[in-house]
Amino acid sequence: MPPDAADCVEVDGDAEGAAPHFRMAFPAGSEAVRQALLRLRGELPRLGLAEPEIGTAEIVLAELLNNIVEHAYDPGAEGGIELECERRKTRLVCTISDGGGPMPGDRLPEKGLAATDVARQDLPEGGFGWFLIRELVEELSYARQDGKNIVRFGLGLGRPASEA
Repeated sequence: MPPDAADCVEVDGDAEGAAPHFRMAFPAGSEAVRQALLRLRGELPRLGLAEPEIGTAEIVLAELLNNIVEHAYDPGAEGGIELECERRKTRLVCTISDGGGPMPGDRLPEKGLAATDVARQDLPEGGFGWFLIRELVEELSYARQDGKNIVRFGLGLGRPASEA
């Protein structure tokens, strides 16, 4: 089921001093993630992000959300994803949570790039996404709380929210 207007709660930054942010909840499926990323493209400019910043946020979110779809839930199992993005002066902070299985070892994958100095057929299928995520974000954390995975990341933005 793709996200619709009811799945996105927008909060005006002027409301009682709250920072501009939005939330979305959607099923953990490939099509739902595609729809959420399309919705995200419309929401991030409202937080004052410039086009290059939107592109960076999209790449990071696409990698993280697709990892949830591919790895967090058992095949055939249904689950959900919650996403919140908040503008904080010169930073975008996004929090993603899901009720799937925990990350291996209850932690983020190790830093570093998978070996690429091997024969083409020996290249790993994965391992590049986490490297890319780490290269693009300024902060990244993972926690397992109350049966949920919670990944939070921060992206630096080129200008304060007041100038956006």
